[in-house]
Amino acid sequence: MQLYNTLSAEERAALIDEAGKQRLTLSFYAYAKIEDPKKFRDDLFIAWNELDALGRTYVAKEGINAQMSVPAENLEAFRETLEKYDFMKNIRLNVAVEQDDHSFLKLTVKVRDKIVADGLNDDTFDVTNIGIHLKAKEFNQILEDPNTIVVDFRNHYESEIGHFKGAITPDVETFRESLPIINEQLKDYKEDKNLVMYCTGGIRCEKASAYFKHQGFKNVFQLEGGIINYAKQIKEENIESKFIGKNFVFDHRLGERITDDIISQCHQCGKPCDNHTNCENEGCHLLFIQCDECKAVMENCCSTECQEIIHMSLADQVKLRRGVKNGNMIFRKGKSEKLKFKHSGELSDTPLAKASIDTLEAVKPKDIRQKIKTKKALIGKAEHYFVKSEIGQFLIEKDELKIGDKIIISGPSTGNQELQITKMFVDGAEGTTAKPGDKITLSLPFRIRLSDKLYKVLD
Repeated sequence: MQLYNTLSAEERAALIDEAGKQRLTLSFYAYAKIEDPKKFRDDLFIAWNELDALGRTYVAKEGINAQMSVPAENLEAFRETLEKYDFMKNIRLNVAVEQDDHSFLKLTVKVRDKIVADGLNDDTFDVTNIGIHLKAKEFNQILEDPNTIVVDFRNHYESEIGHFKGAITPDVETFRESLPIINEQLKDYKEDKNLVMYCTGGIRCEKASAYFKHQGFKNVFQLEGGIINYAKQIKEENIESKFIGKNFVFDHRLGERITDDIISQCHQCGKPCDNHTNCENEGCHLLFIQCDECKAVMENCCSTECQEIIHMSLADQVKLRRGVKNGNMIFRKGKSEKLKFKHSGELSDTPLAKASIDTLEAVKPKDIRQKIKTKKALIGKAEHYFVKSEIGQFLIEKDELKIGDKIIISGPSTGNQELQITKMFVDGAEGTTAKPGDKITLSLPFRIRLSDKLYKVLD
């Protein structure tokens, strides 16, 4: 039974375009006691895969945290897969403000120690003793109280492009870092101040509010459903937005606009901009803010060094990044001296510009559709990879493959690797043409998996 993805992001994007059906981007979470997270994970994957649901989900013994893309026509069936579990009866689904059919391009459900990496020992305090939930109108009202301290429990790269006016925005890369910092910073206000917190969808505040009540804060409040739900409520109820800018989201969109205020700058030239991107150099993949002009000049790279690397051969690029693990450096390198207009920590509430019609247009879907313009034909599949000799073996299932042909090796972990055949062995002997039923071996500078597929690029 299939419990993993078999299509690449490009293949999935193409299928979504061909289907032409509206998809909904949504998120949800629930804290609960789950005895067997592995079985729970497998059951969800099977049920969601049948509904063509995509997204990123973490499950643990403490609950579930999910960001999903679901065909609109399957929404109720998707909800039923959740509500078969008692702890998800009537669960709130935070539907995104801006919809994009390509927000997620694969289904990932992972078992983790925690659904949010908070670094807390849950046995030391009552995690169910949470703060008071506030709806949008109530949240706006308490922000007007001079006795209120509002804290952004997201990371610096999130708050940089959008936050609530007057909020404390910790200069951190992870949620776990913010907890002790805020506790120390506000230690003199435990008795008499309103500690009001918010995050993207509410899950971080659910644990943080209990933690701060345990630390002795008397008046703890949290924004119900986070920024996502707040944005929905202010629109439906015609309420003034106290949030300015964009809400960072963890999918292909990398952000959804709440107001037309641009409060951040391109990290390379300083022009008002709030569009995040990832460096084109796979060995860097740095998350940073880049305007369209710099994107064109720098070829979507964060530095001239990375720009030089993307013009190297694939084999040389792989050698450079072999053994290098980025991890959270993808975010921390955003403070590099090469990015002269990076801001974090205390942030301004003053807009630098207003978003134009061009700025409001989604960028990521265009990027994906551009990539899938490459015409290709599926001709085979991976069978083995010989690690020491760096040789990949494939079975040709249809069409012919010849020396000089361009191919794409594609898979969930491999990505999309394009190269030209200059030498190959057919059924053990060096040859120039491979036909259906033949097994070929190629020297490859990267590892392949059994789920990988072999495509021939068409003229």
